[in-house]
Amino acid sequence: MKKLSLTLIVILQTVLMSAQLRVEVPDVVSLDEQFNVTFIYEGANSPSGFEWTQGDDFQLVWGPQQGRSTSVQIINGKRTRTDQFTYTYILTPRKTGTFQIPAATVTVKGETYTAGPVSITVVSQGASAQTQQSGGGQPATDISDDNLFLSLTFSKKNVVVGEPIVATLKLYQRVNIAGFEDARFPAFNGFWNQEIESPSNIEFHRESLNDRIYNAALLRKYILIPQQSGKLVIDPAELVCLVNIRTVSSGSVSIFDEFFDEYRTVRKRISTPSTTINVAPLPSGAPASFKGGVGQFSITASLSKDSLRTHDAASLIVTITGKGNVSLLEEPDVVFPPDFEVYDTKVSESIDKASGGISGSKTYEFPFIPRSAGDFAIAPVKYSYYDINSRKYVTIETPMIPFSVAKGNEADASSPVVTQGVTRRGVKDLNQDIRFINTKDMRLAPKGEFFVGSAMFWVVIALVAVLAAAVYFLLRLLAARRADIAGTKTRGATKMARKRLHKASEYLSQNIYSAFYEELHKALMGYVSDKLNMPVADLSKERIAEALSGNGVPVEVTDRFVAIVDACEFARYSPDSGNAAMSAHYRDAVDVISSIDSYMKSKKKNSAAKAVAFLLLLSFPVTGHAADAYVDSLFNAGNEAYSGGMWEDAVSAYTAVENLGLESPALYCNLGNAWYKSGDIARAMLYYERALKLDPSYSDARYNRTVVSDFVQDRIEPVPEFILKTWVRDLCYALDSDTWAVAGLVFLAVTAAALLLLLLSSSLALRRTGFFSGIVFFLLAVMSVTFAFWQKSDYMRKDGAIIMTPVVSVKSSPSSEASTDLFILHEGTKVIIIDEVGEWRNIELADGRQGWMRSADMDII
Repeated sequence: MKKLSLTLIVILQTVLMSAQLRVEVPDVVSLDEQFNVTFIYEGANSPSGFEWTQGDDFQLVWGPQQGRSTSVQIINGKRTRTDQFTYTYILTPRKTGTFQIPAATVTVKGETYTAGPVSITVVSQGASAQTQQSGGGQPATDISDDNLFLSLTFSKKNVVVGEPIVATLKLYQRVNIAGFEDARFPAFNGFWNQEIESPSNIEFHRESLNDRIYNAALLRKYILIPQQSGKLVIDPAELVCLVNIRTVSSGSVSIFDEFFDEYRTVRKRISTPSTTINVAPLPSGAPASFKGGVGQFSITASLSKDSLRTHDAASLIVTITGKGNVSLLEEPDVVFPPDFEVYDTKVSESIDKASGGISGSKTYEFPFIPRSAGDFAIAPVKYSYYDINSRKYVTIETPMIPFSVAKGNEADASSPVVTQGVTRRGVKDLNQDIRFINTKDMRLAPKGEFFVGSAMFWVVIALVAVLAAAVYFLLRLLAARRADIAGTKTRGATKMARKRLHKASEYLSQNIYSAFYEELHKALMGYVSDKLNMPVADLSKERIAEALSGNGVPVEVTDRFVAIVDACEFARYSPDSGNAAMSAHYRDAVDVISSIDSYMKSKKKNSAAKAVAFLLLLSFPVTGHAADAYVDSLFNAGNEAYSGGMWEDAVSAYTAVENLGLESPALYCNLGNAWYKSGDIARAMLYYERALKLDPSYSDARYNRTVVSDFVQDRIEPVPEFILKTWVRDLCYALDSDTWAVAGLVFLAVTAAALLLLLLSSSLALRRTGFFSGIVFFLLAVMSVTFAFWQKSDYMRKDGAIIMTPVVSVKSSPSSEASTDLFILHEGTKVIIIDEVGEWRNIELADGRQGWMRSADMDII
């Protein structure tokens, strides 16, 4: 049903469009001229009625004369019939002026069609020139310039540079022209010119000029645009016309003479006068977006596609429409987002010839290919022109065009992205993957905490120095004691007493009374003599008691010692008292010697015990931050999420650990892995760099960074550095800072041992060994500690950053307006920060190039 209705509507429209009434009438007539007015109806049906009156301005001479004609066409087997009905009237004007031919109506099957009214100009003189005759059958060759001339007219003669002018060249004649020769047209020096009309067949039509009727023909029509200021002279146009002149026969005049007169062809050269065009220069102060436009214009911009994907071609179409020097409009400046490949602009124009060639539009198509995904915007396209009406510069602009670019098929990227000064490449397919996360102990520590330079580090150094000094003095003391005979006897007093007591115990077991007490007496007196460093001959009970008391032995112990000595002396000269008494005296002697030895040693060891306790207190390890159950749960949750492919959950868990103020190379590496699996290359590179900044020797982070860096678009070749510097850095990065610090302390301890060997050894060979080995290990200690501080300094220095924005332009200065785009960087690229001004940072690439970019476009490593 819908198709049938549509078909009927189309048929009805076709019938209505084919049925029409039109009028044919000359544009200009003379006062004494009779002219035809013809109304023509074309259609498939015959009219049932026609109505028209000539009005008061014209007199009806004859009519109407009705006519009918039929035409039949057969095209591709389809037969088409058209009937034409004409109504012709002959009129004559009553007066001069411009009048209206009244409208006519025709009725066809109840439908009424109208034609008119039509304007017509009535002049006093007709189109026929007075033919000059000469007697004797001679032709009249004097053709008046009023009857045959060229006219070159200009739409304007006072313009500014770039303002378009329409030049029209016409031929006016009131004679019989047989042909043309030697046509010469102006060169239009100082003008850009273009022919907008150049008829191949010259057709004359009636035209009124200076109240006279001429047969006029258009020869050329130009659009002229002055390219320089000043008085510009336009050369004349020239044409040779071949004019037929009738020669009147001599003798009597007859009505048949016109048929027998001869015609001669006369060559008449006609030309236009030179014309001066006054061209004023454009005023100063033209905007930067002025591209030579003069007139009145409007601008539009649009994208050729609604949806864009990376590596797909699209176009920005900018159209400038208006009235003016459309053909000479220059290409507007368009700022595309970074990382867009822009190709040669395609230009097309459409000129409206009906406007004389000064109206139309010019379209600029900017083909481009986006190489990065994300949200972008094309800045407003500004275009300035000189308005000839307001006599000032006017700036028009398009609105900003925001759009999104989705990720396309990377295999479609046929070539690397190339911009001025920067070579980049697309993502390539890899047959490798990053290493798995670290699921063992993360060795978490507070952020920024290093062993080198810490309180514990300096305490250990002090402890090494103290221990070395203690060992030195201890060995010196031992040597002195070995050289001290009295001291040796004192230290061996207890041992000697035990030997004598052992011998006395043998006599006790044999029940040898006198020998037992004699040996027991020697043991007691020898012990006191050696212990107190006093000769046996000088020993008396009073001196023994005084000396023991001076060495911290209690009075009761001293009295027991003296009592046992008295018992031994008494028993030596008394009869045998039995084995029981001997055993009791033996036990008392052993007990009192042990007591005296214990009291004398406790006094010396008291101060030593305090020193040892102090050293033990210093050497007690300083406890670090222990991961509590909550941290363990977060770490385990991150590991489980990563193993299960839930990358976002893994990122959240690891980030929660980081937010507690803890860090470790393994934690940062795990975070980098999770971000990489989530598709965020920039953050993956950021955390791999942080892991390597904390521990340059961490192999997993280094390997994963190498894999992920292949997905970073920017390839930057670093400037070669001094090879020795590279070797030293590689050596420094072979271990982490804490390991270097511990190694430095070990080397320092070995250095101290070598120094002790040098100072205390009596052998020349050992002293040489201590000297040279001490120098070597001291240098190793200095190198290790230096490397540890080097890595700590690198960590504390916040001069490294990773680009986080998909695409960013690096500027020549810290400004968006008064700067130039130097090169383009993409997310994941590492830069070095060398200066900071407000929200801008001066960055440097590994190849030495520098520029400015916003702080928001990067994250500090």
